[in-house]
Amino acid sequence: MNPDFDIAILLPTRGRAESLERSICSLVDNADNIQRVQFMFGFDDDDSVGSEHFTNVVQPYLDKKKINYTALSFEPMGYIRLNEYVNELARNSDARWLVFWNDDAIMETTGWDKEISKHTGEFKLLAVHTHRDHPYSIFPIAPVQWLETLGYLSPHQISDAWLSQQAYMLDIWERIEVYVTH
Repeated sequence: MNPDFDIAILLPTRGRAESLERSICSLVDNADNIQRVQFMFGFDDDDSVGSEHFTNVVQPYLDKKKINYTALSFEPMGYIRLNEYVNELARNSDARWLVFWNDDAIMETTGWDKEISKHTGEFKLLAVHTHRDHPYSIFPIAPVQWLETLGYLSPHQISDAWLSQQAYMLDIWERIEVYVTH
């Protein structure tokens, strides 16, 4: 398998139109090569606020910049089944690295995509720097082989904790020089 993209941003979102827009812009503006990044959005089918803002504001922005994206619609599952959103977004992506992202996160590091890509070929769970450097990877960055091996990224809604625990036990957890405000 030779993925079309280096990185897929897995971004389930609900009702946070303006923060979603800021979050996306921070990723786009700080990327070294945004054409190698695929955005995977997940919207609840009853989220008219988020869907309309995406259609009217975010989508034209992404189209103008020729950024690759896919938006999937879900029956609402809530936070209790967050992993199901992320797993499905990952299954529909086409990238070497799968990045869990949040609609209120802001990328602070210029060249964040290049920093992730430095680890291509390594089977590691990467962690960014966040507030107080939580011991878990708050925004887990997993190689696509994780998905290919298990058939999912996480079986648990607290995916950051589950993935980090697996990575610690396998001694494959690594913090990289990428900073995110959350």
